[in-house]
Amino acid sequence: MNPLSKKQNVKRRQRLNQEKYPPSSLILLLSPDEWEGFIEDCCRINLGVGKKYQFVAKLGGAGDAGRDVEARYQSDLVKDEWDLYQGKRYQSAIGESILYPELAKVFHHIGLGTFPAPANYYVCAPKNTTPTLHDLIAKPTALKAKFLQAWTDGKMGIDTKNFPLDKNTMDALNAFEFSNIREYPVKDLIDLHAKNPVKHEALFGIEVPREEVLVAPAVPAVMEQIYLTELLKVYAEHSSVSVNMEAAFSSEAYGEHLQGCRAEFYSAEGLKRFRRDIYPEDFEKLLEAVYAGVKRVLSSPLHQNGMVRLDAVLNHASTLQISDNPLSRRLFPADLPGACHHLVNEEKMKWVK
Repeated sequence: MNPLSKKQNVKRRQRLNQEKYPPSSLILLLSPDEWEGFIEDCCRINLGVGKKYQFVAKLGGAGDAGRDVEARYQSDLVKDEWDLYQGKRYQSAIGESILYPELAKVFHHIGLGTFPAPANYYVCAPKNTTPTLHDLIAKPTALKAKFLQAWTDGKMGIDTKNFPLDKNTMDALNAFEFSNIREYPVKDLIDLHAKNPVKHEALFGIEVPREEVLVAPAVPAVMEQIYLTELLKVYAEHSSVSVNMEAAFSSEAYGEHLQGCRAEFYSAEGLKRFRRDIYPEDFEKLLEAVYAGVKRVLSSPLHQNGMVRLDAVLNHASTLQISDNPLSRRLFPADLPGACHHLVNEEKMKWVK
Protein backbone atom coordinates (compact mmCIF):
# COMPACT_ATOMS: atom_id res chain seq x y z
CA MET A 1 0.00 0.00 0.00
CA ASN A 2 1.29 3.45 -0.84
CA PRO A 3 2.61 5.01 2.42
CA LEU A 4 0.94 8.26 1.44
CA SER A 5 -2.50 6.67 0.98
CA LYS A 6 -5.35 8.94 2.02
CA LYS A 7 -6.75 6.18 4.22
CA GLN A 8 -5.39 6.96 7.65
CA ASN A 9 -5.19 4.43 10.47
CA VAL A 10 -5.28 6.62 13.57
CA LYS A 11 -4.32 3.83 15.97
CA ARG A 12 -1.22 2.92 13.95
CA ARG A 13 -0.20 6.38 12.84
CA GLN A 14 3.36 6.81 11.60
CA ARG A 15 5.00 10.09 12.37
CA LEU A 16 7.83 11.04 10.05
CA ASN A 17 10.83 13.19 10.80
CA GLN A 18 9.94 16.15 8.60
CA GLU A 19 13.56 17.34 8.45
CA LYS A 20 14.73 13.96 7.15
CA TYR A 21 11.63 13.32 5.04
CA PRO A 22 10.31 16.71 3.85
CA PRO A 23 7.30 16.89 1.52
CA SER A 24 9.66 17.51 -1.41
CA SER A 25 11.02 13.97 -0.84
CA LEU A 26 7.74 12.29 0.07
CA ILE A 27 6.09 13.66 -3.03
CA LEU A 28 8.27 11.36 -5.13
CA LEU A 29 6.33 8.41 -3.66
CA LEU A 30 3.11 9.57 -5.27
CA SER A 31 1.73 7.69 -8.23
CA PRO A 32 1.04 9.72 -11.41
CA ASP A 33 -2.67 9.78 -10.53
CA GLU A 34 -1.93 10.93 -6.96
CA TRP A 35 0.40 13.62 -8.31
CA GLU A 36 -2.41 14.98 -10.46
CA GLY A 37 -4.71 14.83 -7.43
CA PHE A 38 -2.12 16.83 -5.49
CA ILE A 39 -2.12 19.49 -8.22
CA GLU A 40 -5.94 19.53 -8.19
CA ASP A 41 -5.91 20.12 -4.41
CA CYS A 42 -3.46 22.98 -4.93
CA CYS A 43 -5.81 24.59 -7.45
CA ARG A 44 -8.76 24.18 -5.09
CA ILE A 45 -7.05 26.51 -2.61
CA ASN A 46 -8.03 29.27 -5.06
CA LEU A 47 -11.52 27.89 -5.72
CA GLY A 48 -14.66 29.70 -4.60
CA VAL A 49 -16.58 32.95 -4.60
CA GLY A 50 -14.23 35.90 -4.91
CA LYS A 51 -11.26 33.65 -5.69
CA LYS A 52 -9.37 33.03 -8.91
CA TYR A 53 -11.12 29.80 -9.90
CA GLN A 54 -14.80 28.96 -10.07
CA PHE A 55 -14.37 25.40 -11.33
CA VAL A 56 -11.53 22.91 -10.87
CA ALA A 57 -11.40 19.34 -12.15
CA LYS A 58 -8.79 16.62 -12.57
CA LEU A 59 -9.10 15.13 -16.04
CA GLY A 60 -5.82 13.22 -16.24
CA GLY A 61 -6.17 9.84 -17.93
CA ALA A 62 -7.36 8.41 -21.23
CA GLY A 63 -9.20 11.03 -23.26
CA ASP A 64 -7.98 14.04 -21.28
CA ALA A 65 -6.67 15.64 -24.52
CA GLY A 66 -3.61 16.86 -22.65
CA ARG A 67 -5.49 18.43 -19.74
CA ASP A 68 -4.45 16.91 -16.42
CA VAL A 69 -6.15 19.60 -14.34
CA GLU A 70 -8.56 22.21 -15.69
CA ALA A 71 -9.07 25.36 -13.60
CA ARG A 72 -11.66 27.83 -14.90
CA TYR A 73 -12.07 31.49 -13.99
CA GLN A 74 -15.83 31.13 -14.55
CA SER A 75 -18.21 28.19 -14.68
CA ASP A 76 -18.05 27.92 -18.49
CA LEU A 77 -14.98 26.84 -20.41
CA VAL A 78 -14.05 30.00 -22.34
CA LYS A 79 -10.95 31.01 -24.32
CA ASP A 80 -8.31 32.68 -22.12
CA GLU A 81 -10.55 32.18 -19.06
CA TRP A 82 -8.96 29.04 -17.66
CA ASP A 83 -5.59 27.56 -16.76
CA LEU A 84 -4.26 24.18 -17.86
CA TYR A 85 -2.05 22.31 -15.40
CA GLN A 86 0.15 19.61 -16.89
CA GLY A 87 1.38 17.19 -14.25
CA LYS A 88 4.32 14.98 -15.18
CA ARG A 89 5.43 12.68 -12.36
CA TYR A 90 9.02 11.60 -12.97
CA GLN A 91 11.88 10.79 -10.59
CA SER A 92 14.07 13.28 -12.45
CA ALA A 93 13.63 16.74 -13.93
CA ILE A 94 11.60 16.82 -17.12
CA GLY A 95 13.02 18.14 -20.39
CA GLU A 96 11.92 19.03 -23.87
CA SER A 97 11.22 15.41 -24.89
CA ILE A 98 8.60 15.20 -22.12
CA LEU A 99 7.01 18.61 -22.57
CA TYR A 100 6.85 18.85 -26.37
CA PRO A 101 4.61 15.81 -26.99
CA GLU A 102 2.18 17.16 -24.40
CA LEU A 103 2.18 20.61 -25.97
CA ALA A 104 1.60 19.09 -29.41
CA LYS A 105 -1.41 17.20 -28.09
CA VAL A 106 -2.86 20.36 -26.53
CA PHE A 107 -2.44 22.52 -29.66
CA HIS A 108 -3.87 19.71 -31.79
CA HIS A 109 -7.03 19.64 -29.68
CA ILE A 110 -7.31 23.42 -29.60
CA GLY A 111 -7.17 23.31 -33.40
CA LEU A 112 -9.88 20.63 -33.46
CA GLY A 113 -12.06 22.71 -31.15
CA THR A 114 -11.99 20.12 -28.37
CA PHE A 115 -11.44 23.01 -25.95
CA PRO A 116 -10.51 26.70 -26.26
CA ALA A 117 -7.02 28.02 -25.64
CA PRO A 118 -6.12 28.45 -21.96
CA ALA A 119 -4.79 31.65 -20.46
CA ASN A 120 -1.84 29.81 -18.93
CA TYR A 121 -0.18 26.43 -19.35
CA TYR A 122 1.54 25.34 -16.13
CA VAL A 123 4.23 22.66 -16.12
CA CYS A 124 4.21 20.79 -12.81
CA ALA A 125 6.83 18.15 -12.00
CA PRO A 126 8.21 16.86 -8.65
CA LYS A 127 11.80 17.49 -9.77
CA ASN A 128 10.90 20.58 -11.81
CA THR A 129 12.45 21.04 -15.28
CA THR A 130 15.94 20.50 -16.63
CA PRO A 131 18.21 23.56 -16.81
CA THR A 132 17.80 23.61 -20.60
CA LEU A 133 14.00 23.60 -20.49
CA HIS A 134 14.00 26.02 -17.56
CA ASP A 135 16.01 28.50 -19.62
CA LEU A 136 13.80 27.97 -22.69
CA ILE A 137 10.61 28.65 -20.75
CA ALA A 138 12.16 31.96 -19.72
CA LYS A 139 12.69 32.74 -23.44
CA PRO A 140 9.26 32.26 -25.06
CA THR A 141 10.37 33.08 -28.59
CA ALA A 142 13.19 30.54 -28.48
CA LEU A 143 10.87 27.96 -26.87
CA LYS A 144 8.32 28.38 -29.65
CA ALA A 145 10.97 28.09 -32.35
CA LYS A 146 12.57 24.94 -30.93
CA PHE A 147 9.18 23.34 -30.27
CA LEU A 148 7.95 24.12 -33.78
CA GLN A 149 11.14 22.77 -35.34
CA ALA A 150 10.90 19.56 -33.30
CA TRP A 151 7.28 19.10 -34.38
CA THR A 152 8.13 19.75 -38.03
CA ASP A 153 10.97 17.23 -37.87
CA GLY A 154 8.99 14.70 -35.83
CA LYS A 155 11.60 14.71 -33.09
CA MET A 156 11.61 15.02 -29.29
CA GLY A 157 9.00 12.28 -29.02
CA ILE A 158 6.25 14.12 -30.90
CA ASP A 159 3.79 11.75 -32.59
CA THR A 160 3.23 13.52 -35.92
CA LYS A 161 0.95 10.73 -37.15
CA ASN A 162 -1.67 11.25 -34.45
CA PHE A 163 -0.93 14.94 -34.00
CA PRO A 164 -0.13 16.37 -37.43
CA LEU A 165 0.91 19.98 -37.75
CA ASP A 166 -2.02 21.00 -39.96
CA LYS A 167 -3.39 24.50 -40.63
CA ASN A 168 -5.85 24.60 -37.72
CA THR A 169 -3.18 23.37 -35.33
CA MET A 170 -0.68 25.89 -36.68
CA ASP A 171 -3.22 28.70 -36.27
CA ALA A 172 -3.81 27.65 -32.66
CA LEU A 173 -0.07 27.54 -32.01
CA ASN A 174 0.59 30.98 -33.53
CA ALA A 175 -2.31 32.55 -31.63
CA PHE A 176 -0.98 31.38 -28.28
CA GLU A 177 1.41 33.52 -26.24
CA PHE A 178 4.32 31.21 -25.36
CA SER A 179 5.15 33.52 -22.47
CA ASN A 180 2.10 31.98 -20.81
CA ILE A 181 3.78 28.59 -20.67
CA ARG A 182 5.10 28.63 -17.15
CA GLU A 183 6.96 26.32 -14.81
CA TYR A 184 5.26 25.88 -11.43
CA PRO A 185 8.12 25.07 -8.99
CA VAL A 186 7.34 22.13 -6.72
CA LYS A 187 8.22 24.20 -3.62
CA ASP A 188 5.54 26.72 -4.56
CA LEU A 189 3.04 23.89 -5.10
CA ILE A 190 3.85 22.43 -1.68
CA ASP A 191 3.49 25.85 -0.04
CA LEU A 192 0.13 26.27 -1.75
CA HIS A 193 -1.00 22.78 -0.74
CA ALA A 194 -0.12 23.57 2.90
CA LYS A 195 -2.90 26.16 2.95
CA ASN A 196 -5.34 23.24 3.12
CA PRO A 197 -4.21 21.76 6.47
CA VAL A 198 -6.57 18.77 6.26
CA LYS A 199 -5.23 17.63 2.88
CA HIS A 200 -1.66 18.52 3.79
CA GLU A 201 -1.66 16.50 6.99
CA ALA A 202 -3.39 13.54 5.34
CA LEU A 203 -0.78 13.47 2.59
CA PHE A 204 2.44 14.35 4.41
CA GLY A 205 1.68 13.69 8.08
CA ILE A 206 2.55 17.27 9.03
CA GLU A 207 0.42 18.11 12.02
CA VAL A 208 -1.01 21.60 12.13
CA PRO A 209 0.04 23.33 15.37
CA ARG A 210 -2.73 24.43 17.68
CA GLU A 211 -2.77 27.98 18.96
CA GLU A 212 -2.62 28.87 22.65
CA VAL A 213 -5.60 28.30 24.94
CA LEU A 214 -8.37 30.86 24.62
CA VAL A 215 -8.64 33.21 27.58
CA ALA A 216 -12.06 33.63 29.16
CA PRO A 217 -13.35 37.20 28.71
CA ALA A 218 -13.99 39.30 31.80
CA VAL A 219 -17.70 39.40 31.01
CA PRO A 220 -19.28 36.00 30.30
CA ALA A 221 -20.43 35.53 26.70
CA VAL A 222 -23.95 34.55 25.72
CA MET A 223 -22.73 31.09 24.74
CA GLU A 224 -21.75 30.44 28.38
CA GLN A 225 -25.22 30.93 29.81
CA ILE A 226 -26.31 27.32 30.30
CA TYR A 227 -23.24 25.81 31.95
CA LEU A 228 -22.77 28.92 34.14
CA THR A 229 -26.40 28.68 35.27
CA GLU A 230 -25.76 25.06 36.23
CA LEU A 231 -22.69 26.11 38.20
CA LEU A 232 -24.77 28.67 40.10
CA LYS A 233 -27.14 25.84 41.06
CA VAL A 234 -24.15 23.92 42.41
CA TYR A 235 -23.06 26.87 44.52
CA ALA A 236 -26.61 27.54 45.74
CA GLU A 237 -27.04 23.91 46.80
CA HIS A 238 -23.64 23.84 48.47
CA SER A 239 -24.18 27.09 50.42
CA SER A 240 -27.93 26.70 50.92
CA VAL A 241 -28.25 30.28 49.70
CA SER A 242 -29.30 31.49 46.26
CA VAL A 243 -26.25 32.75 44.34
CA ASN A 244 -26.36 35.05 41.31
CA MET A 245 -23.56 35.60 38.84
CA GLU A 246 -22.26 38.81 40.35
CA ALA A 247 -22.15 37.25 43.83
CA ALA A 248 -20.44 34.15 42.54
CA PHE A 249 -17.68 36.16 40.82
CA SER A 250 -16.94 38.15 44.00
CA SER A 251 -17.36 35.19 46.39
CA GLU A 252 -14.30 34.06 48.36
CA ALA A 253 -15.75 30.55 48.40
CA TYR A 254 -16.73 30.22 44.75
CA GLY A 255 -15.07 33.00 42.73
CA GLU A 256 -11.83 31.17 42.03
CA HIS A 257 -13.66 27.90 41.40
CA LEU A 258 -15.95 29.64 38.89
CA GLN A 259 -13.05 31.21 37.02
CA GLY A 260 -11.29 27.84 36.92
CA CYS A 261 -14.36 26.26 35.34
CA ARG A 262 -14.55 29.06 32.81
CA ALA A 263 -10.88 28.60 31.95
CA GLU A 264 -11.57 24.90 31.30
CA PHE A 265 -14.59 25.74 29.16
CA TYR A 266 -12.54 28.15 27.03
CA SER A 267 -9.67 25.70 26.70
CA ALA A 268 -12.11 23.24 25.14
CA GLU A 269 -13.68 26.06 23.13
CA GLY A 270 -10.25 26.74 21.63
CA LEU A 271 -10.05 23.09 20.61
CA LYS A 272 -13.54 23.35 19.13
CA ARG A 273 -12.60 26.37 17.04
CA PHE A 274 -9.37 24.72 15.97
CA ARG A 275 -11.23 21.68 14.62
CA ARG A 276 -13.66 23.78 12.56
CA ASP A 277 -11.02 24.26 9.88
CA ILE A 278 -8.92 21.16 10.52
CA TYR A 279 -11.14 18.31 11.70
CA PRO A 280 -14.85 18.86 10.98
CA GLU A 281 -17.12 16.92 13.36
CA ASP A 282 -14.26 15.54 15.47
CA PHE A 283 -14.98 17.83 18.42
CA GLU A 284 -18.48 16.37 18.70
CA LYS A 285 -16.97 12.88 18.60
CA LEU A 286 -14.59 13.94 21.38
CA LEU A 287 -17.54 15.10 23.48
CA GLU A 288 -19.23 11.74 22.92
CA ALA A 289 -16.09 9.93 24.07
CA VAL A 290 -15.78 12.11 27.17
CA TYR A 291 -19.44 11.57 28.03
CA ALA A 292 -19.04 7.81 27.69
CA GLY A 293 -15.96 7.98 29.90
CA VAL A 294 -17.56 9.98 32.75
CA LYS A 295 -21.12 8.67 32.62
CA ARG A 296 -20.67 6.07 35.36
CA VAL A 297 -19.02 8.60 37.69
CA LEU A 298 -21.69 11.19 36.88
CA SER A 299 -24.52 8.82 37.79
CA SER A 300 -22.96 7.41 40.97
CA PRO A 301 -25.44 7.45 43.92
CA LEU A 302 -22.55 8.11 46.30
CA HIS A 303 -22.39 11.81 45.44
CA GLN A 304 -23.92 13.81 48.27
CA ASN A 305 -24.43 16.98 46.25
CA GLY A 306 -23.70 18.67 42.96
CA MET A 307 -20.34 20.05 44.07
CA VAL A 308 -19.04 16.58 44.91
CA ARG A 309 -20.43 15.24 41.62
CA LEU A 310 -18.88 18.07 39.62
CA ASP A 311 -15.42 17.68 41.10
CA ALA A 312 -15.51 13.88 40.80
CA VAL A 313 -16.50 14.05 37.14
CA LEU A 314 -13.95 16.74 36.24
CA ASN A 315 -11.18 14.85 38.03
CA HIS A 316 -12.11 11.62 36.26
CA ALA A 317 -12.32 13.39 32.89
CA SER A 318 -8.72 14.54 33.34
CA THR A 319 -7.58 10.91 33.48
CA LEU A 320 -9.36 9.73 30.31
CA GLN A 321 -7.24 8.33 27.50
CA ILE A 322 -8.72 9.49 24.19
CA SER A 323 -6.78 7.73 21.46
CA ASP A 324 -9.17 7.23 18.55
CA ASN A 325 -9.69 10.89 17.69
CA PRO A 326 -7.27 13.09 15.68
CA LEU A 327 -7.81 15.82 18.27
CA SER A 328 -6.26 13.61 20.96
CA ARG A 329 -2.81 14.73 19.77
CA ARG A 330 -3.80 18.37 20.27
CA LEU A 331 -5.21 18.13 23.80
CA PHE A 332 -4.20 20.61 26.49
CA PRO A 333 -4.64 19.60 30.17
CA ALA A 334 -7.82 21.62 30.65
CA ASP A 335 -9.52 20.38 27.48
CA LEU A 336 -11.17 17.23 28.88
CA PRO A 337 -12.63 18.91 32.00
CA GLY A 338 -13.64 21.72 29.64
CA ALA A 339 -15.40 19.17 27.45
CA CYS A 340 -17.59 18.34 30.48
CA HIS A 341 -18.65 21.99 30.73
CA HIS A 342 -19.49 21.89 27.03
CA LEU A 343 -21.62 18.78 27.61
CA VAL A 344 -23.47 20.68 30.34
CA ASN A 345 -23.79 23.66 28.00
CA GLU A 346 -25.40 21.34 25.44
CA GLU A 347 -27.74 20.09 28.20
CA LYS A 348 -26.40 16.56 28.04
CA MET A 349 -25.24 16.61 31.66
CA LYS A 350 -26.33 18.25 34.92
CA TRP A 351 -24.51 18.64 38.21
CA VAL A 352 -27.50 19.07 40.51
CA LYS A 353 -30.11 16.31 40.47
